[in-house]
Amino acid sequence: MPDFTRFAATGLSTPDAMMVALFEQQKMLSEKEEQLAESHSLLQNHEARLANQQALIAVLEERLRLMQQRQFGSKSEKNLLQDDWLADEAETLVDGKPDSDDGEIDPDDEQKDPGKQKKPRKKKARKGFSADLPRIQRFITLSDEEREGALETFFVKVKEELDIIPAQVQVIEIMQEKAVFLDEHGERSLKAAERPAHPIGRSVASINLLAWVVIAKYADALPLYRLEKILARYGGEITRTTLANWIIRLSVTVQPLLRRLEAQLMKADYLQGDETRLQVLKEPGMAATGDKWIWLLRGGPPGKTVVSFNYDKSRGGAVVERLLEHFTGNYFQSDGYSGYDKPCAAKKVVHLGCWDHARRKVAEAIKTHTTPDKGKPSVAMVMLSHINALYRLEREWSDLDDDERWKERQKKAIPKLAKFKLWLEQKQPTVAKDTLTRKAINYTLNQWEHLVRYCEWHRTRMPTCNM
Repeated sequence: MPDFTRFAATGLSTPDAMMVALFEQQKMLSEKEEQLAESHSLLQNHEARLANQQALIAVLEERLRLMQQRQFGSKSEKNLLQDDWLADEAETLVDGKPDSDDGEIDPDDEQKDPGKQKKPRKKKARKGFSADLPRIQRFITLSDEEREGALETFFVKVKEELDIIPAQVQVIEIMQEKAVFLDEHGERSLKAAERPAHPIGRSVASINLLAWVVIAKYADALPLYRLEKILARYGGEITRTTLANWIIRLSVTVQPLLRRLEAQLMKADYLQGDETRLQVLKEPGMAATGDKWIWLLRGGPPGKTVVSFNYDKSRGGAVVERLLEHFTGNYFQSDGYSGYDKPCAAKKVVHLGCWDHARRKVAEAIKTHTTPDKGKPSVAMVMLSHINALYRLEREWSDLDDDERWKERQKKAIPKLAKFKLWLEQKQPTVAKDTLTRKAINYTLNQWEHLVRYCEWHRTRMPTCNM
């Protein structure tokens, strides 16, 4: 009950005193409610901040796992799904029942069905060595005692062994013939045999050695300091500085060949492009830690593929315009970098997306996952299953011609793509932002128009990009 005694000296009547007391009590309650609401608001803010921090920590941990995986983990994207996770499980999860757009049973499912007895795998016979390789014969003979009394003997080939002749350094002494002549006045003159042209002129390197250095460096990825040690081990003392000078001088000599290859590349109907960072040391006016770029173009008829590497300090779209200036084909394939869009549109070239790049982002998300719940696949695993289903179809159609492959894509691939897109749109808002899985979903949806074009165009093959 309110205390009215403190109002006695004021001369207020009891009812008035009660009204004043009740008013002050209500005021105090209002203040308490305001304080409580403010405390509740602060608590909600703290909870939201804590949730954001936990989400940020999860994203940072995922990025850390990705960096560790890139540095120490396997680069392969095979066998990323759990052993007990079927390759067609994506279709099962989408609508709760097996996919019915193809009438036959997937052979992969038969092999993985635990209810069916697995057939023992037949051991594949090893493929024989190429008939183009040179061959020598080594004869294993009987002794005179073992051969004694035999009607005849003969040899049977029982085995083939692949042999290699280790590298051998030798010095070629170039001997030039010269002839001495006497003219009508008795004067002596010399005539020397014409020396064959050398790719880099005055050099102690033979043509074979130059070819070995170029192949070892650019095809086998051996740095020059290793080549220096290899040569020294065989007795050839050549410094890496000299090796570098040979490569630079040789690059000038082969420019006409490179221009011919470039012209052949620009005539291709289908071209692939990609760019990758490159660190360049001691470049005038450029920081060693800054990003420079190697631009790669790949194309050409089957069996005559040309791959071109182009260096540039910039990653801007102007570089793409320059590289595609003389391109006369109809199709260009790349990843989702926006710098390719404008040059392709300007040349009216069909811009194809790359499913390998989309799948790579999903693979990164799977590789950085913590241990998932047993039997419950992650969103990224289901996403990879959808993409693998498309690749599985293309493998089945690998022997078909372009017309038959196009018809099969209309019949089977397009329905699977429609299901996949619907699933992506449903899952996108449920996956936390900034996670690798969300980025993979965003990338795939943003590139969808380019990714599905392999089904829209009659004369294209399944885009498979390995750059």
